[in-house]
Amino acid sequence: MEMGWSGLKNGQLLSRAEKEFDTFITMDGSMPYQQNLKSLSLGVVLIKAKSNRRVVLEPMMGRVSEAIKEAAPGTLVVVQ
Repeated sequence: MEMGWSGLKNGQLLSRAEKEFDTFITMDGSMPYQQNLKSLSLGVVLIKAKSNRRVVLEPMMGRVSEAIKEAAPGTLVVVQ
């Protein structure tokens, strides 16, 4: 689904995501250091992988699915 949010900075992106979603999934490893995630009304799942290629990410999707269930508002769950 295309939301038309390309080009938004992380703060703006998270603000919009809070209004639409329960969980935000990202591969931006710097986001937890740049944003106050504890103040969010959604959970954040950070995927740490060698690349964003499907062949790399697909085997991780079971762990990502579990992380989504764990990600309470204001929390960060890391999947490696």
